[in-house]
Amino acid sequence: MFNFEEPISIEKATNMSPIVLAFIGDAVYSLYVREKNAFTTDYKTGVLNDKTSLKVCAKAQAELADLVVDILSEEELAIYKRARNAKKPSKSKSCSVVEYNKSTGIEAVVGYLYITGQRQRINQLLENIK
Repeated sequence: MFNFEEPISIEKATNMSPIVLAFIGDAVYSLYVREKNAFTTDYKTGVLNDKTSLKVCAKAQAELADLVVDILSEEELAIYKRARNAKKPSKSKSCSVVEYNKSTGIEAVVGYLYITGQRQRINQLLENIK
């Protein structure tokens, strides 16, 4: 049975496809940026969407990856590298292959942290968003 609020084991999360982790991480990353913008500004929804779009893209996620890669734990770095190096089902039209690969890596780390219930660690990493 699936329980939305219940974290899964680190072992199970580690064995998941890095692309699936990135799929989840992309949603978590987007929600984080949306909430941060909504809760810390008085912008209307159109401006919120524009501001969010600047941060929720492969180029911005690759910049975040460059900022946090040195502070990733050993397990986080392993997930980052697996996802970064994994064969992707699609390609980005708005950034380079290197940026797209880095963004997939950081999304996978966020996805991994989310499904294993490590919300504080997500905050630590994502507070580095410029």
